[in-house]
Amino acid sequence: MPHQEKDLTHQETDLPATPPEARFSWDDLVTTALLGTDRRTLPPALRAPGKEAPTALLDAAAVQTVRRRAGLRPAPAVTLPEPAAADSRPPVPPAARHRLATLLTDHQPGTGSSGGRRGAAPDLMELLPQWLALANSRGYGAPPELLPALLTAARGRTDLRPQALAFAGPRALWLARLNPDWKFALRATPGGGMALPSTDDAPKVRQLWEEGLFAERVALLTALRAQNARTARDLLTSTWPTERAEDRLMFLDSLRTGLTAEDEPFLEQALADRSRNVRSTAAELLSALPESALAGRMSARAASCVAVDHTSHTPTLTVEAPHECDAGMERDGVAPKPPAGRGERSWWLGQLVEAAPLATWQPRLGNRSPADIVALPVADDWRSELHAAWCRAAVRQRDAVWSRALLGTPASPDAAGPGAVSLAERAKLLASLTAAERADWVAGFIAAHGLSEAFQLLGVCAVPWAEPLGRAVVDSLNIARDAGSYPWSFSGVMGLAERCLDPAEAVRLEALTAIPDEPEDASPGAGSYWSEAFQRLVTTLRLRAAIRDELRPPR
Repeated sequence: MPHQEKDLTHQETDLPATPPEARFSWDDLVTTALLGTDRRTLPPALRAPGKEAPTALLDAAAVQTVRRRAGLRPAPAVTLPEPAAADSRPPVPPAARHRLATLLTDHQPGTGSSGGRRGAAPDLMELLPQWLALANSRGYGAPPELLPALLTAARGRTDLRPQALAFAGPRALWLARLNPDWKFALRATPGGGMALPSTDDAPKVRQLWEEGLFAERVALLTALRAQNARTARDLLTSTWPTERAEDRLMFLDSLRTGLTAEDEPFLEQALADRSRNVRSTAAELLSALPESALAGRMSARAASCVAVDHTSHTPTLTVEAPHECDAGMERDGVAPKPPAGRGERSWWLGQLVEAAPLATWQPRLGNRSPADIVALPVADDWRSELHAAWCRAAVRQRDAVWSRALLGTPASPDAAGPGAVSLAERAKLLASLTAAERADWVAGFIAAHGLSEAFQLLGVCAVPWAEPLGRAVVDSLNIARDAGSYPWSFSGVMGLAERCLDPAEAVRLEALTAIPDEPEDASPGAGSYWSEAFQRLVTTLRLRAAIRDELRPPR
């Protein structure tokens, strides 16, 4: 045994000397590469005769790379992570799993559309959001082997994240803690996926509220608010004076859930907050309470600005906008300084009317219905400002009666603008109506005004589009095709149709896939483009029908 030890020692002393490349650290090599060999001279040991400095640097880096890989020392074994939480949801059927794998493959770098002419092939990237939404609605859980690809797809596309994380379930959070590339999953989950104490466990709730991270506190307050609004408000009140302004704003926003008159005293105090954003949010919440003192103050201010003039032949609305923004108005959330290009008085008037309960106007304006009030002429060019403020009030208060009155009939000349109500405002008003009403109104608008102005309105309609709306869209596209119109002008609507048309429409669309005869004044090549667009639409609708069949509800 001693002789063997002597031999080992002898062998160690015979090891070759450390080469110069090893004495020059990897960081030194990287720094030299970044600066350039002209600015940082290589040590003589690395410069072989007849070899230029850049070549010598690359050779040294190659040798160092091999040494680093070959000389990696074993590290102590780490503690294995706790297993991921179980997912009790049923797995997707095999055909749907294969479809998901195909859609995720299309999301890999270099596999998506590269721009230019799209051709007749469907855009698989646009089908993934619908696949996820349908799988979630059917209660399926994600195949574990596809979770990495799903999280990678959601990392690069923020609109996928809510549906992707809901489908991925608890295992997504487990994976996100192990891979920094998927950190967004923790940020998107209240409390970063951390388990919250039971809302009935008062000591632990208090401890987390006082000692927890900001995300954990937001998650706790949100969960508590959903179960016991008063307890959540009392918890917030206990530390309110010591919170940072940006934190107070986030905490205040949680009161939107379950907002009631009991929140009014706290919100009234928040009107005197040091932060303008906090004051503004408190005022917005109070204005959503029709019986609040702030709503009453705003109602009185707004009513004093608008009246009916009966002296003219036709009853007319007259407007006397505020001449100043006093301290009381500022405290109640009125911003004193208008944006560039906006007059002060019209700016103040708009804020007052928007914050006033819509119930203010019928008794104030002769007990007329909202439709009759909107139909009244408005003196001195105040109509656009007044109607726009009523629109914002109807959207904020989700008042369907006022929304219908302000929308008017879809076939009216004003419906396509410029009018007193813009298309953007009409789109917001439509959101207050039922899905069937939205579809019928937009279908009537398209029939009267065409598709060129309908894009924003189509975006608020329920998917899949109801039959009258789908028919109106297809008919208008067919008219544009037969007229030889410039097809790229309708690319946005065609993209919406691929996502929103009922798949049953594919049969009726089959006849439109042929190349049409082009009129003399048609755009060059328009016929072939229209043919490709309709082929793509039909193929996409059939794929959506197949996805729907593959994701049948679990038994």
